[in-house]
Amino acid sequence: MSYCASRFHTIRRPTVEVKIGAVGIGGNHPIRLQSMTTSDTQDVAATVAQSIALAEVGCEIVRITAPNVVAAQCLREIRAKFTAAGFGHIPLVADIHFLPSAAMEAVEHVEKIRINPGNYADKKKFAVREYSDADYDSELQRLHDSFTPLVLRCKELGRALRVGTNHGSLSDRLMNRYGDTPLGMVESALEFLRIAEAHSFRALILSMKSSNPKVMIQAYRLLVERLARENMPYPLHLGVTEAGDGEDGRIKSAIGIGSLLLDGLGDTIRVSLTEDSVYEIPVARAIADKAMALWRTAPPRLSPAQGSMPNGRPAAEPNPSLPVSIFGHSDRIDPYHFTKRETTSLALGPHAAIGTAHPPRVIVRLASVGQLADAAQQLAASKLKDTPAEGLLVPVATPGDLAALCEAAARTPLPVEFLALELAPVLTPDILQPLLALSRGRLLLVRPFAGAEAEQLSAFAALVRHQGHFLAAEIAPADFGALAEPLRRLGDANLVFTLSTTVASAAHATGAYRQLAEALHQLGSRAPIWIRNTAATAVRSENSFLSKLLEASFLTGGLLCDGLGNLVSIETEMDPVRATRLTYNVLQGAGARISKTEFVACPSCGRTLFDLQTTTQRIRAQTGHLKGVKLAIMGCIVNGPGEMADADFGYVGGAPGKINLYVGKNCVQYNLPQAEADARLIALIKEHGKWVEPGEAHL
Repeated sequence: MSYCASRFHTIRRPTVEVKIGAVGIGGNHPIRLQSMTTSDTQDVAATVAQSIALAEVGCEIVRITAPNVVAAQCLREIRAKFTAAGFGHIPLVADIHFLPSAAMEAVEHVEKIRINPGNYADKKKFAVREYSDADYDSELQRLHDSFTPLVLRCKELGRALRVGTNHGSLSDRLMNRYGDTPLGMVESALEFLRIAEAHSFRALILSMKSSNPKVMIQAYRLLVERLARENMPYPLHLGVTEAGDGEDGRIKSAIGIGSLLLDGLGDTIRVSLTEDSVYEIPVARAIADKAMALWRTAPPRLSPAQGSMPNGRPAAEPNPSLPVSIFGHSDRIDPYHFTKRETTSLALGPHAAIGTAHPPRVIVRLASVGQLADAAQQLAASKLKDTPAEGLLVPVATPGDLAALCEAAARTPLPVEFLALELAPVLTPDILQPLLALSRGRLLLVRPFAGAEAEQLSAFAALVRHQGHFLAAEIAPADFGALAEPLRRLGDANLVFTLSTTVASAAHATGAYRQLAEALHQLGSRAPIWIRNTAATAVRSENSFLSKLLEASFLTGGLLCDGLGNLVSIETEMDPVRATRLTYNVLQGAGARISKTEFVACPSCGRTLFDLQTTTQRIRAQTGHLKGVKLAIMGCIVNGPGEMADADFGYVGGAPGKINLYVGKNCVQYNLPQAEADARLIALIKEHGKWVEPGEAHL
């Protein structure tokens, strides 16, 4: 059973409606935006002020931490003052981790409770032991006994519950049976879901968060597949936890959240940035708007009436016919396990091979041949040593443009491995042959081919092979049938495939590239794929940098997490240096190519034991050059130990003014004064042989 209605179109997943106070989630409602206060919950005035600030920038649901019973008691006054300020229509959510007693207090005052199943009445000590079936059943009974009172009270008061699984806080019991996997995350949530359903409580929302977008995407897909199998159409809360700050935090969030929304999954979202939480809402708004702009006519919503099925769950009406491409609704990519698509290896330059064994190569587009000299100078700057543009894409409209390009390339040292020429249709192989012979390097010729252009395709393929160049063929998936025979004859040598901007934007670009990969599979081709992120492929054509960043994250980042993409280019209007940096940041966010330190940094909340924003920025300034090193900066212990397991080193708040340092999941230094912690962290990195001086970092 598939996790979505179509891999090629955005068909929204049908869910039941869950009411959180006056706000509906799922059903026919738009994507709801939420965030979290960062103040100490016991500082009622500060927490109310932050809640108001969030509401005023468009936050529709406000979450507040309740780490203990005293904090939970403060929610009564916070709710009253927030309502008195004119925000009674905006629901409040209590964030609970370890204490059922805090949850039982909080449920009296707010509209929704979020529990983390890995922490709620469970334990995580990284203990390794074998659980017999009897042991496991005994643990489940203990969870049932601990969780049931909260479920019953929520049912009595009309409250909602979010079962929010975190990759970093799976219990020892689940870790020992399922490992640190998306399946373990799903099972963690289903255990609590089944307890709730046993009491006929269904005001439930689920989340599967991770700091790794690939893990997060796989976990949500697997969850939805399991929910569909058991007929549990509950809404989803999407988020990439500990995404970090700045450009990196926005990219990781957009890759994870955007990929799922484009698959039709997700009903409410939170962008978790290590910044003031008011800055999360504009990013979430932009992500939601882009996704909703792609929604096709969805299947009818599920009936909210209970009792329409023997198990009491709402029944789905039959789905209407969905738009069907020549490839149906799906492809052969495994959506639950990351596997890079197997491709033929091509050497575009001395150090720029592409293929399965190589990282995606970065191409930067110029607006004209006349930009070549200036772009070469900008891209040669030492600040791009670790993030070089490896190819330049230049539009060539006439034979004169090509002659000028060859002349400029001969007199201008180019800091790239190869040139890609975006050819106008008037440039035929006969015209190109003598001019290409003047080139001193290997070229990648880019040209669209319609279904009726089989002879032209064969002629271009013969040209590049004869002269040792390469062809990037832009072919719409629908034209592969007409071109199948010549493509089979040509094989994979010297061929790359991409999509024209017109084709890629016809449905949504992610679906179009998936169709391209499926067409190549049906053809038996292992040719590489070039992901071109252009203004024409944008979901919503906007000129802000945030919009361009989100579009690149949706398309390029999402496809990379699917295992697609050997060449990538972000071809929107920005200078070559900025485009190069953004491309590398998207590659890093997708885990496809690491060019700098990877930071796992949690968003501020009321549990934080130090200033996360300034601390993250300070540590980044000292360690940001450590390519391939993953550092976790965590404000408290709630998700700290688990996230340490996914990082090389961790910097975690242990007490006010005190820092614990981790190597992997193991705490190696306790209660360091914060004034000493930075230097001790660097010393720890050096002890483990991971340190290089800033000037020594290299690609």
